[in-house]
Amino acid sequence: MDRQELQEQIKAAMKARDKDRLAILRQVLGEVKNIEVNERRETTSEDVDSMIKRVLKQTNETLEASIKAANNEERTEKLKFQVGVLEDLLPKQIAGEELDALIKQVLDETGASTKKDMGKVMKALGAKTGGNFDKAGAASKLKDILA
Repeated sequence: MDRQELQEQIKAAMKARDKDRLAILRQVLGEVKNIEVNERRETTSEDVDSMIKRVLKQTNETLEASIKAANNEERTEKLKFQVGVLEDLLPKQIAGEELDALIKQVLDETGASTKKDMGKVMKALGAKTGGNFDKAGAASKLKDILA
């Protein structure tokens, strides 16, 4: 997703009068604007995806704390909604059989055979997918495959 798409999503949320969705989208846009101001450059779609992931991580942490506290159900529901919105903005994560095939391909390309090569394989997977893969699942499968 690039900045223009993000702004279109904000406009749509404003037209639909969806305050909760609008709030989280504006938070992401604010983070993107910070990059433009601080680094004095145009943002790329990778920057926007990175900011979405960052805000998603922060929102997940806040959600976990809210669930543990168990004292404000309304806030917890709002945070769950925001997490859902942020996850929808991110590109589809590669998992399952598609990830298995990609792991096999990367193992053939890199010639990895030991657990010492795991970092190299994970880096290659990240490069091929733009970081959009199930990292925990991939690590688990690699541990089983590599001796």
